[in-house]
Amino acid sequence: MRGLPAPITDHSNMKFCRFLPTPSSPSSFGLLNDNGEITELSDQFNRLSEILELKDLAGHFAKLDLTKERRFQASAVRLLAPIDHQEVWAAGVTYLRSKTARMDESEFSATAYDRVYEAARPEIFFKATAHKVVGPRDHVGIRADATWSVPEPELALVLNSRGEIAGYTIGNDMSSRDIEGENLLYLPQAKIYRRSCALGPCIVTGAGEAEARQWEIQITIQRANAVVFQGKTNVGQIKRTFAELAQYLFRSQEFPLGAVLLTGTGVVPADDFTLQAADQIRIEISGIGALENSVKVV
Repeated sequence: MRGLPAPITDHSNMKFCRFLPTPSSPSSFGLLNDNGEITELSDQFNRLSEILELKDLAGHFAKLDLTKERRFQASAVRLLAPIDHQEVWAAGVTYLRSKTARMDESEFSATAYDRVYEAARPEIFFKATAHKVVGPRDHVGIRADATWSVPEPELALVLNSRGEIAGYTIGNDMSSRDIEGENLLYLPQAKIYRRSCALGPCIVTGAGEAEARQWEIQITIQRANAVVFQGKTNVGQIKRTFAELAQYLFRSQEFPLGAVLLTGTGVVPADDFTLQAADQIRIEISGIGALENSVKVV
């Protein structure tokens, strides 16, 4: 903790995060600046849903008097996944590269993935409840009974109860490709398990879809301090609009506390690559920041 917070001068795209000010304290929300400093919003909000429901998040934050709030270095506190009670869902086969990779997993899957890429209705599936999601610098998991595990770097839409995009964060949709490729009916086992989803480090608010589609997604995987995979794509390669994906998620559904929707991946490692315990995964989205996680077997 240090003196007074630096003034916030750019109110267009603001970043807020969830963190532990001290190891023994309850979680808190804060504004994260480009210098890696968090200004605590100590008594402003109790739940993330209260933030998501605000009509003008950036405008609301800009009006706050933060001169008496505590300030922390993000590197010195524990950042948490930027959700508390929200469900996480995922859209699949939204990039052409993803369609090709999924078709390659199994001859039984090829036709289904080809058809859903061209179909009016997107693939949308449940991913995780909040307590199963990990945050920055925490472990993501690979299944002990899987032989082909990969990360999937994705832009995540943070939605309010009305299905409106309140902000964006970075997501890692961990997947067991061998299990999914064996049979499409095994998709839940390939996608939904302990530590199979990471989110963070913050939620960016104020950016429209046109701006977000200019962002670049990069992933780097290190093993024993050596880079074993790198890849990148552009958010603009997502075939469907964000509004379309959100609208399908909210069909015949309700999310009174909001929801997070992963938008699919356009970066897929080669078929001979699989994650191992202790690998280090870094996912960067140019308009948001970086999400870093290590790997463990679960």
